[in-house]
Amino acid sequence: MGPSAALDITIRELTKAYGPVRALDAVDLDIRAGEFLTLLGPSGSGKTTLLMALAGFLRPDRGSIRFGGREVVRLAPHKRDIGMVFQNYALFPHMDVAANIAFPLKLRRVAAAEIARRVEAALAMVQLGGYGPRRIDQLSGGQRQRVALARAIVFEPRIVLMDEPLSALDKQLREAMQIEIRQLHEKIGSTTVYVTHDQREALTMSDRVAVVNHGRIIQIGAPRDIYERPNSRFVAEFIGESSFLPVERRDGVWHHGGTALTVATEPAGSGRHVLMIRPERLQLVGEGDGAGGHAGRSFNRFGGVLANVVYQGDTILMQVRLADGTPLQLRQTVRTFGAALPERGAAVRLGLAPEDTVLIAEDREGAR
Repeated sequence: MGPSAALDITIRELTKAYGPVRALDAVDLDIRAGEFLTLLGPSGSGKTTLLMALAGFLRPDRGSIRFGGREVVRLAPHKRDIGMVFQNYALFPHMDVAANIAFPLKLRRVAAAEIARRVEAALAMVQLGGYGPRRIDQLSGGQRQRVALARAIVFEPRIVLMDEPLSALDKQLREAMQIEIRQLHEKIGSTTVYVTHDQREALTMSDRVAVVNHGRIIQIGAPRDIYERPNSRFVAEFIGESSFLPVERRDGVWHHGGTALTVATEPAGSGRHVLMIRPERLQLVGEGDGAGGHAGRSFNRFGGVLANVVYQGDTILMQVRLADGTPLQLRQTVRTFGAALPERGAAVRLGLAPEDTVLIAEDREGAR
């Protein structure tokens, strides 16, 4: 199977209500054929509801779902020809690994010899060659997850749906499996829709990320765009660490208090804005030529006192309190400081480059 066999997905005005609560609020979404799109949002945001509607396990109140131009909103799940990976894997404990993977093929009345060939190929693809005779209870969590993936792809579906498949794994295995799933997606070429509440997982794996809240798509874009240019305070707070400073526009110039700010890009829209500061974009600078090899660079500068220093292995997290009491966080690599770490109570000057000076809408829920 290759990317040309994948199907695009078109969603229009998809709505689902439970009493007064709209789990899906007139959702419009276009997913490109062969794309890896992640639905990212907090618990109760509507992301899993949207995935279940795509899978056919939930009937929306109104709206349209098209797979490659074919309307499927009233089609039963088993007729949608999708691969599905559930959060709990949903493997059959009374079957061995090979039988679990073969199950979708038997439902489709594939010949026995072809089933055996495809099962072996799927096991090899998920790096479980030779595991066919093993029982499910003999497998680790990561191995069970691979079996669930193999079962989802063994019949070469054009669309694969995944509902938080890594949530039960420990951190190290979860991060390794993120890369494996992404590589598997590139091999099989299917359109993949992935649900998670883990921001790093979404940024690591996706071609695009759709941030969901209150049943709406708040923002959709490439991972870097979502992280570096969020369209609202809600998105900025949900994805990554951020500090926020109030700003106002006076005589055509943005100010934080008495400090004029140089911005590389003017914010979109009207209304109240805040300055979003990512901790890794702040730098310690000197009064004149800067620090850490940044001589000659232009910075928006903020003065404060170092309130706390937290050693986190590869990085140092510094908590700074500005003169007006506003807290900021600065994260830098340990190598920046060598053996000498800054001390609490020290006066510091922070620099933020104009290209990292991002103003966003104060509205916490973003575009509607």
